[in-house]
Amino acid sequence: MGLISNPALRAWLRAPGSLSQRLASLGQNFAVQKISQKRARVNVQERQQVRAAQCLVREVILHVDGQPLVYARSVVALRASFGPWRALRGLGARPLADLLFADRRVCRSRLQAQRLKPTSPNWRAVHRAWTAPSGQMLPTGALWARQSTFVRHGTPLRVQEVFVARLSVKPNQARRPKRC
Repeated sequence: MGLISNPALRAWLRAPGSLSQRLASLGQNFAVQKISQKRARVNVQERQQVRAAQCLVREVILHVDGQPLVYARSVVALRASFGPWRALRGLGARPLADLLFADRRVCRSRLQAQRLKPTSPNWRAVHRAWTAPSGQMLPTGALWARQSTFVRHGTPLRVQEVFVARLSVKPNQARRPKRC
């Protein structure tokens, strides 16, 4: 993560615990806008991380005080969405963190930061998912994202969080999950 010149962004990318909880502390009204949740194709990296070709994909936009800030994408093997991760199906507009950080049996891999360039397939996928639901265009330059894998009963769930809006304040402290 040495390439990130903005100290506040670097802190957000490294911050352990619940991103939803940290974002909620920035304002009066935190909201999850569910864009979609469906059986979908996933990219090679996601397929390898969740060890499945058929997946359930959930896409959301996280808002604070009406301002869209973060795009998040969760991927789990379709069979796991009927097993260890079945609660994902009933989340609706609740944050995924409600599942991940309430269960002590869930552990999390190390956070990995990634720079999404406008020429990359990931940036274009975020653009398609973000623009209509948020009512805003993506910034024209690169975006920073973080990803990690949560494991419950030996079954992985991959989460990617893309920081679309500029967050100028450093995140507060939150409860850290057990490390896988």
